[in-house]
Amino acid sequence: MSKRHPFVLAMAGFGYAILYIPILIMIIYSFNSSKLVTVWAGWSTKWYGELLSNGQLAQAAWISLTVAFWAATIGIIFGTMIGYALARFRRFKGKLLLNGMSTAPIVMPEVVTGLSLLLLFISMESLIGWPAGRGLTTVIIAHATFCMAFVAVVVQGRLSDFDVSIEEAAMDLGARQPYIFFTITLPIIMPAIIAGWLLAFTLSFDDLVIASFVSGPGSSTLPIVIFSKVRLGVTPEINALATIIVAVVAVGVIAANWLALRSEAPKQTDESE
Repeated sequence: MSKRHPFVLAMAGFGYAILYIPILIMIIYSFNSSKLVTVWAGWSTKWYGELLSNGQLAQAAWISLTVAFWAATIGIIFGTMIGYALARFRRFKGKLLLNGMSTAPIVMPEVVTGLSLLLLFISMESLIGWPAGRGLTTVIIAHATFCMAFVAVVVQGRLSDFDVSIEEAAMDLGARQPYIFFTITLPIIMPAIIAGWLLAFTLSFDDLVIASFVSGPGSSTLPIVIFSKVRLGVTPEINALATIIVAVVAVGVIAANWLALRSEAPKQTDESE
């Protein structure tokens, strides 16, 4: 059966329609001139202008961007370490357990992750006095914790196809670690690392559940503020804000996928030759 058979295309179209029609409707209603989200009164961009004068949303957006940047940066450092170690030590006792531990935050319910981190921060505060309460620092640490798991998977996947003979040739010429890693391995896997950073940034920016457990006064992220407003009723202003978030997330996901495909291109070229 051809891959472009009408039945296959219909299945794909139906699946994507279920995923994206609700988002498309929300985007359309973000340009609604009416204050009522269920009544269409014509096209308008005034709700996007209203966002610029909303200090609460602007502050929450800045907090989310700050948290996402630092969480992705910290996550990429430790996630790369985990992915590199697991990829290099191919077979040893306990590797299956360590693989499971590195990917557990991905499948762990966010409620469990958020609660466990909250208890950790409370225990640390009572023992060493840090962190003093819940705030921006605790949110960054919490987000970096689950982001590094996604980074580890991306980096490990890239290193699984890495030609180790390059490193072996460098060792034959007298090079040693960590010089080999920083001058040979790191530049080659850099597209995968950047893709992991973009993925971690997007996940941190979108998170609601974990942040709601570990945030405090003055550190509410944008998803928390949106959720609190939606509970009182959806407004066109929220639709406009959600549309902007969709655009930011889409750019991050597309860029991450593009970099991931770019990192796979050399392997496909070598196989074709």
